[in-house]
Amino acid sequence: MQFSAYMLDVITDSIYPARISVEGGFFKEIVPIVINDDSELDISGIILPGFIDSHIHIESTMLTPAQFAKLAVRFGTTSVVCDPHEIANVAGTDGIDFMIENSKSVPFNFYFSIPSCVPATCFETSGAILDSETIGELLKKDEAVALGEMMNFPGVINGDGEVLAKLEKAKELGKPIDGHAPLLSGKDLDKYIAEHISTDHECSNFAEAIEKKEKGMKIMVREGSSAKNMEALFDFSDRLDYWKNHESFGKMPNEVLEKRIHLPIFDFIVSDDKHTTDLIKGHLNESIKKAIDLEVSPISAIEMVTVNPSTHYNLNTGAIVKGMQADYVVVDNLNDLNILKTYVAGKCVFDGENVLFDVEETEFKNTFDVSKKESEDFEISCDEPSADVNVIRCFNGELITEAESATLETKNGFVQPDLEEDILKIAVVERYGGNSIANGFITGFNLKKGAIASSVAHDSHNIVVVGTNSEDMANAVNCLIDNEGGFAIVDGDFEDSLALPIAGLMTNEDSHEVAEKLEKLHKTAADFGCKLDSPFMTMSFMALLVIPAIKISDKGLFDCINFEFIDVIKN
Repeated sequence: MQFSAYMLDVITDSIYPARISVEGGFFKEIVPIVINDDSELDISGIILPGFIDSHIHIESTMLTPAQFAKLAVRFGTTSVVCDPHEIANVAGTDGIDFMIENSKSVPFNFYFSIPSCVPATCFETSGAILDSETIGELLKKDEAVALGEMMNFPGVINGDGEVLAKLEKAKELGKPIDGHAPLLSGKDLDKYIAEHISTDHECSNFAEAIEKKEKGMKIMVREGSSAKNMEALFDFSDRLDYWKNHESFGKMPNEVLEKRIHLPIFDFIVSDDKHTTDLIKGHLNESIKKAIDLEVSPISAIEMVTVNPSTHYNLNTGAIVKGMQADYVVVDNLNDLNILKTYVAGKCVFDGENVLFDVEETEFKNTFDVSKKESEDFEISCDEPSADVNVIRCFNGELITEAESATLETKNGFVQPDLEEDILKIAVVERYGGNSIANGFITGFNLKKGAIASSVAHDSHNIVVVGTNSEDMANAVNCLIDNEGGFAIVDGDFEDSLALPIAGLMTNEDSHEVAEKLEKLHKTAADFGCKLDSPFMTMSFMALLVIPAIKISDKGLFDCINFEFIDVIKN
Protein backbone atom coordinates (compact mmCIF):
# COMPACT_ATOMS: atom_id res chain seq x y z
CA MET A 1 0.00 0.00 0.00
CA GLN A 2 1.26 3.47 -0.89
CA PHE A 3 -0.28 6.90 -0.34
CA SER A 4 0.70 10.55 -0.01
CA ALA A 5 -0.32 12.88 2.82
CA TYR A 6 0.86 15.50 5.25
CA MET A 7 2.51 13.71 8.18
CA LEU A 8 3.73 14.69 11.61
CA ASP A 9 7.37 13.68 12.05
CA VAL A 10 7.76 13.36 15.82
CA ILE A 11 11.50 12.80 15.40
CA THR A 12 12.13 16.22 13.81
CA ASP A 13 9.09 18.05 15.24
CA SER A 14 7.88 18.97 11.77
CA ILE A 15 4.95 18.51 9.41
CA TYR A 16 5.54 17.93 5.70
CA PRO A 17 4.00 16.09 2.74
CA ALA A 18 5.38 12.62 2.17
CA ARG A 19 4.86 9.48 0.13
CA ILE A 20 4.36 6.63 2.60
CA SER A 21 4.67 2.95 1.77
CA VAL A 22 3.33 0.19 4.02
CA GLU A 23 4.17 -3.47 3.56
CA GLY A 24 3.44 -6.43 5.84
CA GLY A 25 2.08 -4.14 8.53
CA PHE A 26 5.21 -1.97 8.74
CA PHE A 27 6.32 1.32 7.28
CA LYS A 28 8.55 0.42 4.34
CA GLU A 29 9.47 3.85 3.08
CA ILE A 30 8.86 7.50 4.01
CA VAL A 31 9.82 9.94 1.25
CA PRO A 32 9.30 13.71 1.62
CA ILE A 33 7.72 15.21 -1.50
CA VAL A 34 7.00 18.61 -2.95
CA ILE A 35 3.41 19.45 -3.87
CA ASN A 36 1.88 22.46 -5.58
CA ASP A 37 -1.63 21.93 -4.30
CA ASP A 38 -3.19 19.91 -1.48
CA SER A 39 -5.42 18.20 -4.03
CA GLU A 40 -2.35 16.28 -5.19
CA LEU A 41 -2.38 14.30 -1.93
CA ASP A 42 -4.22 10.98 -1.55
CA ILE A 43 -5.34 11.70 2.02
CA SER A 44 -6.79 14.93 3.40
CA GLY A 45 -5.85 16.00 6.89
CA ILE A 46 -2.68 15.02 8.77
CA ILE A 47 -1.21 11.58 9.49
CA LEU A 48 -0.09 11.14 13.11
CA PRO A 49 1.45 8.14 14.86
CA GLY A 50 -1.18 6.10 16.71
CA PHE A 51 -1.59 7.22 20.30
CA ILE A 52 -0.06 5.23 23.18
CA ASP A 53 -1.46 5.30 26.72
CA SER A 54 1.66 4.44 28.68
CA HIS A 55 -0.03 3.76 32.00
CA ILE A 56 -3.55 2.40 32.30
CA HIS A 57 -5.40 -0.24 34.27
CA ILE A 58 -7.82 -1.69 31.72
CA GLU A 59 -9.88 -3.19 34.52
CA SER A 60 -10.87 0.30 35.70
CA THR A 61 -12.78 0.82 32.46
CA MET A 62 -14.89 -2.20 33.50
CA LEU A 63 -14.35 -3.59 30.00
CA THR A 64 -12.37 -6.60 28.85
CA PRO A 65 -9.22 -5.71 26.90
CA ALA A 66 -10.99 -6.57 23.64
CA GLN A 67 -13.99 -4.36 24.43
CA PHE A 68 -11.63 -1.58 25.50
CA ALA A 69 -9.79 -1.77 22.17
CA LYS A 70 -13.07 -1.57 20.25
CA LEU A 71 -13.79 1.75 21.95
CA ALA A 72 -10.26 3.21 22.09
CA VAL A 73 -9.55 2.99 18.35
CA ARG A 74 -12.40 5.46 17.77
CA PHE A 75 -10.22 8.06 19.46
CA GLY A 76 -6.92 7.30 17.76
CA THR A 77 -5.44 5.05 20.44
CA THR A 78 -3.62 2.08 18.94
CA SER A 79 -1.46 0.94 21.88
CA VAL A 80 -1.48 0.78 25.66
CA VAL A 81 1.03 -0.19 28.30
CA CYS A 82 -1.39 -1.70 30.77
CA ASP A 83 -0.75 -2.86 34.29
CA PRO A 84 -3.11 -5.78 35.14
CA HIS A 85 -2.55 -5.03 38.79
CA GLU A 86 -6.23 -5.12 39.63
CA ILE A 87 -7.07 -8.59 38.34
CA ALA A 88 -3.71 -9.89 39.59
CA ASN A 89 -4.70 -8.92 43.14
CA VAL A 90 -7.93 -10.85 42.66
CA ALA A 91 -6.73 -13.92 40.75
CA GLY A 92 -2.93 -13.85 40.46
CA THR A 93 -1.27 -15.29 37.36
CA ASP A 94 -4.61 -16.68 36.14
CA GLY A 95 -5.87 -13.12 35.92
CA ILE A 96 -2.79 -11.87 34.06
CA ASP A 97 -3.00 -14.78 31.61
CA PHE A 98 -6.66 -13.96 31.01
CA MET A 99 -5.83 -10.35 30.15
CA ILE A 100 -3.04 -11.34 27.76
CA GLU A 101 -5.08 -13.99 25.95
CA ASN A 102 -8.14 -11.76 25.61
CA SER A 103 -5.97 -8.94 24.26
CA LYS A 104 -4.76 -11.16 21.42
CA SER A 105 -8.28 -11.49 20.01
CA VAL A 106 -8.36 -7.98 18.50
CA PRO A 107 -6.15 -5.84 16.21
CA PHE A 108 -4.67 -3.58 18.86
CA ASN A 109 -1.31 -3.35 20.66
CA PHE A 110 -1.48 -4.42 24.28
CA TYR A 111 1.83 -4.23 26.11
CA PHE A 112 1.98 -5.25 29.75
CA SER A 113 3.82 -4.09 32.84
CA ILE A 114 3.99 -6.90 35.36
CA PRO A 115 2.37 -5.99 38.70
CA SER A 116 5.00 -5.46 41.37
CA CYS A 117 2.73 -5.15 44.41
CA VAL A 118 0.35 -8.07 44.77
CA PRO A 119 -0.81 -7.40 47.40
CA ALA A 120 0.00 -3.69 47.51
CA THR A 121 0.73 -3.95 51.24
CA CYS A 122 0.66 -6.54 54.00
CA PHE A 123 -2.10 -4.55 55.71
CA GLU A 124 -4.95 -5.91 53.57
CA THR A 125 -6.23 -9.24 52.28
CA SER A 126 -5.88 -9.94 48.58
CA GLY A 127 -6.87 -12.90 46.44
CA ALA A 128 -3.30 -13.71 45.42
CA ILE A 129 0.38 -13.09 46.11
CA LEU A 130 3.05 -12.58 43.43
CA ASP A 131 6.52 -13.09 44.85
CA SER A 132 9.79 -12.08 43.23
CA GLU A 133 10.34 -15.47 41.58
CA THR A 134 6.89 -15.42 39.97
CA ILE A 135 7.42 -11.83 38.82
CA GLY A 136 10.77 -12.81 37.31
CA GLU A 137 9.07 -15.46 35.18
CA LEU A 138 6.23 -13.14 34.16
CA LEU A 139 8.74 -10.49 33.06
CA LYS A 140 10.13 -12.97 30.52
CA LYS A 141 6.85 -13.03 28.61
CA ASP A 142 6.99 -11.44 25.15
CA GLU A 143 4.15 -9.11 26.09
CA ALA A 144 5.95 -7.78 29.20
CA VAL A 145 7.72 -4.45 28.66
CA ALA A 146 8.20 -3.22 32.25
CA LEU A 147 7.82 -3.90 35.95
CA GLY A 148 4.58 -2.26 37.07
CA GLU A 149 4.31 0.63 39.49
CA MET A 150 6.25 0.06 42.69
CA MET A 151 3.70 1.33 45.19
CA ASN A 152 5.50 -0.04 48.22
CA PHE A 153 7.85 2.92 48.46
CA PRO A 154 8.41 2.35 52.22
CA GLY A 155 9.67 -1.13 51.31
CA VAL A 156 12.09 0.35 48.80
CA ILE A 157 13.33 3.06 51.17
CA ASN A 158 13.76 0.64 54.08
CA GLY A 159 15.48 -2.02 51.96
CA ASP A 160 12.85 -4.76 52.21
CA GLY A 161 14.50 -7.87 50.77
CA GLU A 162 11.53 -9.15 48.76
CA VAL A 163 10.78 -5.71 47.34
CA LEU A 164 14.40 -5.26 46.23
CA ALA A 165 14.39 -8.76 44.74
CA LYS A 166 11.47 -7.80 42.50
CA LEU A 167 13.32 -4.70 41.32
CA GLU A 168 16.42 -6.76 40.68
CA LYS A 169 14.49 -9.14 38.39
CA ALA A 170 13.54 -6.20 36.19
CA LYS A 171 17.08 -4.84 36.16
CA GLU A 172 18.48 -8.23 35.13
CA LEU A 173 16.14 -8.35 32.14
CA GLY A 174 16.69 -4.71 31.19
CA LYS A 175 13.04 -3.81 31.76
CA PRO A 176 12.15 -0.30 32.96
CA ILE A 177 10.52 0.04 36.38
CA ASP A 178 7.45 2.21 36.86
CA GLY A 179 7.06 4.22 40.03
CA HIS A 180 4.27 5.29 42.34
CA ALA A 181 5.47 7.66 45.03
CA PRO A 182 2.92 10.33 46.00
CA LEU A 183 4.47 13.29 47.84
CA LEU A 184 7.80 11.48 48.26
CA SER A 185 10.62 14.00 48.50
CA GLY A 186 14.17 14.66 49.64
CA LYS A 187 16.46 11.83 50.70
CA ASP A 188 13.66 9.26 50.68
CA LEU A 189 12.98 10.11 47.03
CA ASP A 190 16.71 9.79 46.32
CA LYS A 191 16.70 6.26 47.76
CA TYR A 192 13.64 5.37 45.70
CA ILE A 193 15.12 6.62 42.43
CA ALA A 194 18.47 4.96 43.18
CA GLU A 195 16.76 1.60 42.61
CA HIS A 196 16.29 2.50 38.91
CA ILE A 197 12.62 3.41 39.31
CA SER A 198 12.19 5.69 36.34
CA THR A 199 8.61 7.05 36.13
CA ASP A 200 5.97 8.55 38.39
CA HIS A 201 2.28 9.24 37.73
CA GLU A 202 1.29 10.43 41.21
CA CYS A 203 2.46 14.06 41.10
CA SER A 204 -0.32 16.38 42.24
CA ASN A 205 1.54 19.71 42.15
CA PHE A 206 4.29 21.34 40.13
CA ALA A 207 6.87 21.48 42.93
CA GLU A 208 6.56 17.74 43.51
CA ALA A 209 6.81 16.99 39.80
CA ILE A 210 9.80 19.23 39.11
CA GLU A 211 11.79 17.76 42.00
CA LYS A 212 11.25 14.28 40.63
CA LYS A 213 11.99 15.45 37.10
CA GLU A 214 15.23 17.18 38.08
CA LYS A 215 16.33 14.02 39.87
CA GLY A 216 15.91 11.98 36.69
CA MET A 217 12.40 10.58 36.74
CA LYS A 218 10.08 10.74 33.75
CA ILE A 219 6.79 12.35 34.73
CA MET A 220 3.44 10.94 33.67
CA VAL A 221 0.73 13.61 33.67
CA ARG A 222 -2.43 11.82 34.71
CA GLU A 223 -5.88 12.65 33.41
CA GLY A 224 -8.20 9.91 34.64
CA SER A 225 -11.75 9.82 35.93
CA SER A 226 -11.07 10.46 39.61
CA ALA A 227 -7.51 11.83 39.56
CA LYS A 228 -6.96 14.77 37.23
CA ASN A 229 -3.54 16.39 37.57
CA MET A 230 -3.11 18.12 34.23
CA GLU A 231 -4.10 21.62 35.33
CA ALA A 232 -1.76 21.52 38.32
CA LEU A 233 1.25 20.32 36.33
CA PHE A 234 0.72 22.41 33.20
CA ASP A 235 -0.28 25.65 34.97
CA PHE A 236 2.40 28.14 33.93
CA SER A 237 1.53 30.64 36.68
CA ASP A 238 2.39 27.94 39.24
CA ARG A 239 5.67 27.36 37.42
CA LEU A 240 6.56 31.05 37.60
CA ASP A 241 5.86 31.15 41.35
CA TYR A 242 7.96 28.03 41.81
CA TRP A 243 10.97 29.37 39.97
CA LYS A 244 10.74 32.75 41.70
CA ASN A 245 11.11 30.93 45.02
CA HIS A 246 13.87 28.67 43.71
CA GLU A 247 17.36 29.23 45.10
CA SER A 248 18.74 29.76 41.58
CA PHE A 249 16.13 32.38 40.59
CA GLY A 250 18.37 35.42 41.04
CA LYS A 251 21.08 33.82 38.92
CA MET A 252 18.84 32.97 35.96
CA PRO A 253 18.75 35.31 32.96
CA ASN A 254 15.22 36.26 31.89
CA GLU A 255 15.43 34.19 28.72
CA VAL A 256 16.40 31.10 30.74
CA LEU A 257 13.53 31.65 33.15
CA GLU A 258 11.13 32.04 30.22
CA LYS A 259 12.29 28.74 28.75
CA ARG A 260 12.01 26.97 32.08
CA ILE A 261 8.45 28.18 32.48
CA HIS A 262 7.26 27.10 29.03
CA LEU A 263 9.33 24.02 28.25
CA PRO A 264 7.30 20.79 27.92
CA ILE A 265 9.23 19.39 30.86
CA PHE A 266 7.01 16.38 31.44
CA ASP A 267 7.09 13.20 29.43
CA PHE A 268 3.82 11.28 29.12
CA ILE A 269 0.08 11.87 29.29
CA VAL A 270 -1.70 8.87 30.80
CA SER A 271 -5.13 7.75 31.95
CA ASP A 272 -4.24 5.44 34.85
CA ASP A 273 -7.87 4.77 35.87
CA LYS A 274 -10.68 5.81 33.54
CA HIS A 275 -14.34 4.84 33.79
CA THR A 276 -16.30 3.93 30.68
CA THR A 277 -18.58 6.93 31.18
CA ASP A 278 -15.58 9.14 30.45
CA LEU A 279 -13.97 6.84 27.90
CA ILE A 280 -16.96 6.89 25.55
CA LYS A 281 -16.44 10.65 25.25
CA GLY A 282 -12.79 10.39 24.29
CA HIS A 283 -9.42 9.06 25.30
CA LEU A 284 -5.95 10.50 24.70
CA ASN A 285 -7.28 12.72 21.93
CA GLU A 286 -9.23 14.67 24.54
CA SER A 287 -6.21 14.80 26.86
CA ILE A 288 -4.06 16.20 24.03
CA LYS A 289 -6.64 18.90 23.35
CA LYS A 290 -6.78 19.78 27.03
CA ALA A 291 -2.99 20.06 27.14
CA ILE A 292 -3.11 22.40 24.14
CA ASP A 293 -5.72 24.52 25.92
CA LEU A 294 -3.24 24.73 28.81
CA GLU A 295 -0.64 26.19 26.43
CA VAL A 296 1.34 23.04 25.68
CA SER A 297 2.31 23.08 21.99
CA PRO A 298 0.32 20.59 19.88
CA ILE A 299 3.42 18.72 18.71
CA SER A 300 4.80 18.43 22.26
CA ALA A 301 1.46 17.13 23.52
CA ILE A 302 1.27 14.54 20.73
CA GLU A 303 4.84 13.42 21.42
CA MET A 304 3.81 12.67 25.02
CA VAL A 305 1.50 9.94 23.70
CA THR A 306 3.63 8.68 20.79
CA VAL A 307 7.41 8.79 20.53
CA ASN A 308 8.10 9.43 24.23
CA PRO A 309 6.43 6.25 25.55
CA SER A 310 7.67 4.33 22.51
CA THR A 311 11.27 5.22 23.31
CA HIS A 312 10.96 4.60 27.04
CA TYR A 313 9.33 1.18 26.76
CA ASN A 314 11.22 0.13 23.62
CA LEU A 315 8.07 -0.28 21.52
CA ASN A 316 8.14 -0.71 17.75
CA THR A 317 5.46 1.91 17.29
CA GLY A 318 4.97 5.58 18.10
CA ALA A 319 6.56 7.23 15.07
CA ILE A 320 6.11 7.23 11.32
CA VAL A 321 9.55 5.93 10.35
CA LYS A 322 10.84 3.08 8.24
CA GLY A 323 10.71 -0.28 10.01
CA MET A 324 8.18 0.62 12.68
CA GLN A 325 4.73 -0.96 12.81
CA ALA A 326 2.29 1.05 10.70
CA ASP A 327 0.03 2.34 13.48
CA TYR A 328 -1.32 5.74 12.53
CA VAL A 329 -4.34 7.99 12.63
CA VAL A 330 -5.74 10.57 10.26
CA VAL A 331 -6.92 13.82 11.91
CA ASP A 332 -8.48 16.92 10.41
CA ASN A 333 -6.00 19.31 12.08
CA LEU A 334 -3.84 19.63 15.20
CA ASN A 335 -6.24 21.90 17.06
CA ASP A 336 -9.58 20.09 16.72
CA LEU A 337 -7.91 16.66 16.48
CA ASN A 338 -11.01 14.94 15.11
CA ILE A 339 -10.17 11.32 14.32
CA LEU A 340 -11.02 10.54 10.70
CA LYS A 341 -9.47 7.07 10.52
CA THR A 342 -7.37 4.74 12.68
CA TYR A 343 -4.93 2.10 11.41
CA VAL A 344 -3.20 -0.73 13.27
CA ALA A 345 -0.41 -2.61 11.49
CA GLY A 346 -1.41 -0.94 8.23
CA LYS A 347 -5.06 -2.03 8.36
CA CYS A 348 -7.96 0.32 8.95
CA VAL A 349 -9.71 -0.51 12.23
CA PHE A 350 -11.91 2.61 12.41
CA ASP A 351 -13.22 4.28 9.25
CA GLY A 352 -14.57 7.43 10.85
CA GLU A 353 -17.96 5.91 11.62
CA ASN A 354 -17.56 2.22 12.40
CA VAL A 355 -15.05 -0.02 14.15
CA LEU A 356 -14.05 -2.70 11.66
CA PHE A 357 -13.63 -5.68 13.99
CA ASP A 358 -15.87 -7.68 16.32
CA VAL A 359 -15.43 -8.79 19.93
CA GLU A 360 -16.42 -12.20 21.26
CA GLU A 361 -17.69 -12.86 24.78
CA THR A 362 -15.34 -14.47 27.25
CA GLU A 363 -15.60 -16.17 30.65
CA PHE A 364 -13.67 -16.11 33.91
CA LYS A 365 -14.02 -18.03 37.15
CA ASN A 366 -16.12 -16.77 40.07
CA THR A 367 -13.80 -15.00 42.50
CA PHE A 368 -16.24 -14.46 45.38
CA ASP A 369 -16.04 -16.50 48.59
CA VAL A 370 -18.04 -14.43 51.06
CA SER A 371 -21.19 -14.92 53.14
CA LYS A 372 -24.24 -12.66 53.08
CA LYS A 373 -24.16 -9.82 55.61
CA GLU A 374 -26.53 -8.46 58.26
CA SER A 375 -26.98 -4.87 59.40
CA GLU A 376 -25.25 -5.71 62.71
CA ASP A 377 -22.03 -6.37 60.79
CA PHE A 378 -21.75 -2.64 60.05
CA GLU A 379 -22.16 -1.29 63.58
CA ILE A 380 -19.44 0.22 65.78
CA SER A 381 -20.01 -0.40 69.48
CA CYS A 382 -19.52 2.19 72.22
CA ASP A 383 -20.74 2.25 75.83
CA GLU A 384 -20.46 6.03 76.19
CA PRO A 385 -23.18 8.55 75.20
CA SER A 386 -20.85 9.94 72.54
CA ALA A 387 -17.58 9.01 70.86
CA ASP A 388 -14.64 10.94 69.46
CA VAL A 389 -13.80 9.25 66.16
CA ASN A 390 -11.25 9.42 63.36
CA VAL A 391 -12.81 10.34 60.03
CA ILE A 392 -11.59 9.98 56.44
CA ARG A 393 -12.13 13.14 54.38
CA CYS A 394 -12.25 12.52 50.63
CA PHE A 395 -12.14 15.10 47.86
CA ASN A 396 -13.71 15.31 44.43
CA GLY A 397 -11.18 14.41 41.73
CA GLU A 398 -8.44 13.43 44.19
CA LEU A 399 -6.99 10.18 45.52
CA ILE A 400 -5.37 11.91 48.49
CA THR A 401 -7.46 12.11 51.68
CA GLU A 402 -7.12 13.94 54.97
CA ALA A 403 -7.59 12.76 58.54
CA GLU A 404 -10.26 14.54 60.57
CA SER A 405 -11.98 14.12 63.91
CA ALA A 406 -15.62 14.26 64.95
CA THR A 407 -17.76 13.69 68.01
CA LEU A 408 -20.70 11.40 67.25
CA GLU A 409 -23.67 10.37 69.36
CA THR A 410 -24.36 6.76 70.29
CA LYS A 411 -27.70 4.98 70.27
CA ASN A 412 -28.42 1.55 71.73
CA GLY A 413 -24.68 1.10 72.19
CA PHE A 414 -23.75 1.92 68.58
CA VAL A 415 -22.00 5.02 67.19
CA GLN A 416 -24.31 6.91 64.83
CA PRO A 417 -23.45 8.75 61.61
CA ASP A 418 -24.22 12.47 61.39
CA LEU A 419 -25.92 13.17 58.06
CA GLU A 420 -26.23 16.91 58.72
CA GLU A 421 -22.45 17.14 59.08
CA ASP A 422 -21.91 14.66 56.20
CA ILE A 423 -20.25 12.03 58.39
CA LEU A 424 -21.26 8.72 56.90
CA LYS A 425 -20.34 5.11 57.56
CA ILE A 426 -17.75 3.26 55.48
CA ALA A 427 -16.79 -0.41 55.60
CA VAL A 428 -14.60 -2.89 53.76
CA VAL A 429 -15.74 -6.53 53.51
CA GLU A 430 -13.12 -9.16 52.75
CA ARG A 431 -14.28 -11.39 49.87
CA TYR A 432 -11.67 -14.14 49.64
CA GLY A 433 -12.95 -16.53 52.31
CA GLY A 434 -12.06 -14.77 55.56
CA ASN A 435 -15.30 -12.77 55.86
CA SER A 436 -13.66 -10.06 57.96
CA ILE A 437 -15.19 -6.56 58.07
CA ALA A 438 -13.66 -3.22 59.06
CA ASN A 439 -15.89 -0.25 59.83
CA GLY A 440 -15.17 3.48 59.97
CA PHE A 441 -16.47 6.94 59.14
CA ILE A 442 -16.03 9.17 56.09
CA THR A 443 -16.96 12.69 54.97
CA GLY A 444 -17.15 14.13 51.47
CA PHE A 445 -19.89 11.98 49.92
CA ASN A 446 -22.92 13.99 51.13
CA LEU A 447 -25.34 11.07 50.78
CA LYS A 448 -28.59 11.90 52.54
CA LYS A 449 -30.07 8.40 52.28
CA GLY A 450 -29.19 4.85 51.22
CA ALA A 451 -25.84 3.24 50.54
CA ILE A 452 -23.50 2.56 47.63
CA ALA A 453 -21.15 -0.41 47.31
CA SER A 454 -18.45 -1.63 44.96
CA SER A 455 -16.28 -4.71 44.44
CA VAL A 456 -13.77 -2.42 42.72
CA ALA A 457 -11.70 -1.32 45.70
CA HIS A 458 -8.06 -0.66 44.99
CA ASP A 459 -5.92 -2.57 45.25
CA SER A 460 -7.08 -5.83 46.75
CA HIS A 461 -10.65 -5.37 45.52
CA ASN A 462 -12.55 -6.39 48.57
CA ILE A 463 -16.05 -4.93 48.84
CA VAL A 464 -16.21 -1.28 49.92
CA VAL A 465 -19.48 0.33 50.98
CA VAL A 466 -20.46 3.85 52.05
CA GLY A 467 -23.85 4.47 53.59
CA THR A 468 -26.17 6.42 55.81
CA ASN A 469 -27.32 3.35 57.75
CA SER A 470 -26.27 -0.23 58.41
CA GLU A 471 -29.29 -1.97 56.88
CA ASP A 472 -28.85 -0.38 53.45
CA MET A 473 -25.11 -1.09 53.62
CA ALA A 474 -25.76 -4.78 54.23
CA ASN A 475 -28.27 -4.95 51.38
CA ALA A 476 -25.90 -3.20 48.97
CA VAL A 477 -23.10 -5.66 49.83
CA ASN A 478 -25.45 -8.63 49.41
CA CYS A 479 -26.50 -7.34 45.99
CA LEU A 480 -22.85 -7.43 44.90
CA ILE A 481 -22.43 -10.95 46.23
CA ASP A 482 -25.45 -12.07 44.18
CA ASN A 483 -24.03 -10.37 41.07
CA GLU A 484 -20.49 -11.71 41.61
CA GLY A 485 -19.24 -8.16 41.65
CA GLY A 486 -19.93 -4.68 40.37
CA PHE A 487 -21.60 -1.54 41.72
CA ALA A 488 -24.83 -1.24 43.69
CA ILE A 489 -26.98 1.49 45.15
CA VAL A 490 -29.71 0.76 47.71
CA ASP A 491 -32.32 2.70 49.68
CA GLY A 492 -34.87 0.59 51.51
CA ASP A 493 -36.76 -1.43 48.90
CA PHE A 494 -35.02 0.40 46.03
CA GLU A 495 -32.03 -1.34 44.45
CA ASP A 496 -30.05 -0.82 41.25
CA SER A 497 -26.74 -2.27 40.13
CA LEU A 498 -24.15 -2.83 37.41
CA ALA A 499 -22.85 -6.41 37.45
CA LEU A 500 -19.13 -7.01 36.84
CA PRO A 501 -18.85 -10.80 36.95
CA ILE A 502 -15.35 -11.05 35.43
CA ALA A 503 -13.24 -11.07 38.62
CA GLY A 504 -15.68 -8.57 40.12
CA LEU A 505 -13.99 -5.95 37.90
CA MET A 506 -15.15 -6.29 34.29
CA THR A 507 -18.02 -7.29 32.03
CA ASN A 508 -18.55 -8.60 28.51
CA GLU A 509 -21.11 -5.88 27.86
CA ASP A 510 -20.57 -3.25 25.20
CA SER A 511 -18.99 0.00 26.40
CA HIS A 512 -22.06 2.10 25.71
CA GLU A 513 -24.30 -0.29 27.67
CA VAL A 514 -21.88 -0.17 30.59
CA ALA A 515 -21.67 3.62 30.42
CA GLU A 516 -25.45 3.94 30.31
CA LYS A 517 -25.88 1.79 33.42
CA LEU A 518 -23.11 3.61 35.28
CA GLU A 519 -24.51 7.02 34.35
CA LYS A 520 -27.85 5.89 35.76
CA LEU A 521 -26.15 4.88 39.03
CA HIS A 522 -24.34 8.23 39.15
CA LYS A 523 -27.62 10.08 38.66
CA THR A 524 -29.27 8.09 41.44
CA ALA A 525 -26.34 8.82 43.76
CA ALA A 526 -26.71 12.51 42.92
CA ASP A 527 -30.43 12.28 43.66
CA PHE A 528 -29.45 10.80 47.04
CA GLY A 529 -27.36 13.94 47.67
CA CYS A 530 -23.87 12.84 46.54
CA LYS A 531 -21.86 15.71 45.06
CA LEU A 532 -18.89 13.73 43.75
CA ASP A 533 -18.44 13.56 39.98
CA SER A 534 -17.46 9.88 40.08
CA PRO A 535 -18.61 8.49 43.46
CA PHE A 536 -17.92 4.82 42.75
CA MET A 537 -14.39 5.52 41.59
CA THR A 538 -13.69 7.85 44.50
CA MET A 539 -15.00 5.19 46.87
CA SER A 540 -12.81 2.55 45.23
CA PHE A 541 -9.69 4.49 46.26
CA MET A 542 -10.69 4.74 49.91
CA ALA A 543 -9.14 1.30 50.34
CA LEU A 544 -5.84 2.23 48.65
CA LEU A 545 -3.40 2.27 51.55
CA VAL A 546 -0.42 3.58 49.57
CA ILE A 547 -2.02 7.00 48.98
CA PRO A 548 -1.97 9.40 51.98
CA ALA A 549 -3.29 10.27 54.40
CA ILE A 550 -5.91 7.93 55.88
CA LYS A 551 -7.70 4.97 54.29
CA ILE A 552 -9.42 1.72 55.31
CA SER A 553 -8.78 -1.93 54.48
CA ASP A 554 -10.56 -5.11 55.52
CA LYS A 555 -8.21 -5.15 58.51
CA GLY A 556 -9.00 -1.67 59.82
CA LEU A 557 -8.56 2.08 59.61
CA PHE A 558 -5.07 2.90 58.35
CA ASP A 559 -2.65 5.80 58.76
CA CYS A 560 -0.94 5.96 55.36
CA ILE A 561 1.72 8.41 56.55
CA ASN A 562 3.07 6.28 59.41
CA PHE A 563 1.97 2.99 57.81
CA GLU A 564 0.09 1.72 60.84
CA PHE A 565 -3.46 0.95 61.89
CA ILE A 566 -5.35 3.42 64.06
CA ASP A 567 -8.51 3.05 66.12
CA VAL A 568 -11.81 4.34 64.80
CA ILE A 569 -12.77 5.53 68.28
CA LYS A 570 -10.05 7.68 69.79
CA ASN A 571 -8.68 6.70 73.17
